[in-house]
Amino acid sequence: MAQIRDIKSGRTGEPSREPMPRRLAAIVAGDISGYSRLMQIDEEGTHSRVKRIERDLIDPSIREHHGRLVKTTGDGFIAIFDSPVEAVRASIVIQQNLVGRNASLPKHHWIEYRIGVNLGDVIIETDDVYGDGVNIATRLEGIAHAGEVYISGGIYEQIKHKLVCGYESLGDRKVKNITDPVRVYRVLPDPSALHEVRNRRERILILLLFLAIATIAGGSLWYMLAQPRKATDQASAPVSSPAEAPKARAPAAKQPVPPQPAPSAAPTQQQAAPRPESSPAAKQAAPLPPASPAAPEPQPSTQAAAPVREPEMVSLRGGSFAMGSNEDASEKPVRQVMVKPFAMGKFPVTVQEWNACAAAKACGFAAAGKDDAPVTNVSWSDAKQYVAWLAEITRKPYRLPSEAEWEYAARGGTQTRYWWGDQFQPGMVNCKNCSDISANEQPVKVGSLKPNPFGLFDMGGSVDQWVEDCWHRNYQGAPADGSAWVENACASHVIRSGSWRKDSDYARPSNRGSYDTNVRYPTHGFRVALSLK
Repeated sequence: MAQIRDIKSGRTGEPSREPMPRRLAAIVAGDISGYSRLMQIDEEGTHSRVKRIERDLIDPSIREHHGRLVKTTGDGFIAIFDSPVEAVRASIVIQQNLVGRNASLPKHHWIEYRIGVNLGDVIIETDDVYGDGVNIATRLEGIAHAGEVYISGGIYEQIKHKLVCGYESLGDRKVKNITDPVRVYRVLPDPSALHEVRNRRERILILLLFLAIATIAGGSLWYMLAQPRKATDQASAPVSSPAEAPKARAPAAKQPVPPQPAPSAAPTQQQAAPRPESSPAAKQAAPLPPASPAAPEPQPSTQAAAPVREPEMVSLRGGSFAMGSNEDASEKPVRQVMVKPFAMGKFPVTVQEWNACAAAKACGFAAAGKDDAPVTNVSWSDAKQYVAWLAEITRKPYRLPSEAEWEYAARGGTQTRYWWGDQFQPGMVNCKNCSDISANEQPVKVGSLKPNPFGLFDMGGSVDQWVEDCWHRNYQGAPADGSAWVENACASHVIRSGSWRKDSDYARPSNRGSYDTNVRYPTHGFRVALSLK
């Protein structure tokens, strides 16, 4: 056996046994549901798709959220994060992106991951990680359903007030090879899903209560029907004189007369209360935000009957400008684009404005957060739902801006790196380390910082903003008339502006990125445009 020489002492001897490095980490374990079945259907195709997902989705999502992909296992992966919040956030992004990727495929070809997240003290090596913390994450992944994220109680305690999502407690679970039960929670990425779960539970409880009441009522009815027979038998025994019977029956003959009006009046009042149909309308109007008054009619026949505050717009006269830059390959080539007159939202769409659409049942979820902050966690499809609803209810041609319109508006008539000049200035936009505003779970309210020369706020930073265009890697072949560059059913769309969580480079007017069409993400919002006649 080879001996190892001690460099300091010059002596040879056995290898030194130094303690293994340990650290507290959030561990994410992912595994493909039904992997063996997928391989039987299409071995080469499945293998290729899985590798592509690992390369284009899983690894970038983990790195974007400041984690490290430790290893892949053919049908799964292990990653570690310093932050439990970022670990869960990355897991949600992966699951939501996979929904978009599977949308165009038959269900039996879907690649769906189960993901478990745990907080634990682990041993970390270059290409692997060990410890009970990893084992628990793997066990959570094993009991999760396809497309879902399960977290341990330790993770839940760290993130419960820090993410805009819901959690469903699944109680303590006994998992294989772990001595103590593990408290398990299911993550509900859509905030409205939490209310749906609660409503479902309430409906179940109401049903059980109804069954219990029905059982008790049935028993009581049976008892009442059976009781008169016993009473008749008992009453006939003690009667000793026929003369006493008329005395007992005489009051009974007079008793029904005085109370007659009371029973007849009571049902009338009880039936009259629910007859007006204002109650359903009141329930329908209740979720509307304060700025959107309740509908004056009990049951409006059309959506236009309910007044809605429109987004504040700024009219732009259009013109020619140099679109793009040489700073990134996706922003090339720089070219002249002519934009027609149009109007752009002065601010990104706010939580209050979005919730008016949600209250009208035209948008898919009710947004959380302050009313005057930009709405977030919106997919491109969600944004399209909002502008379609707004156009219908106002009878005005509201829409998403084209990418060219957005950059034209963001530049504010300038051609510099930022709308205020070539050098970055703190305090101009709401982005990471760009001002003294602390990084929160929600961007600051709209209009908090300075407007650009066109009078538009938050055209850079604040929230990533969807535009109409499909994603293309560069501007080769792009239209020069300011119109949106679209194809049928494109899988991803362009997103602009950067966000409050990204650095100043993303706040450049020429910066562009993309995201899957049907996937929600916590920094994504939008603003509206309006065609001018």
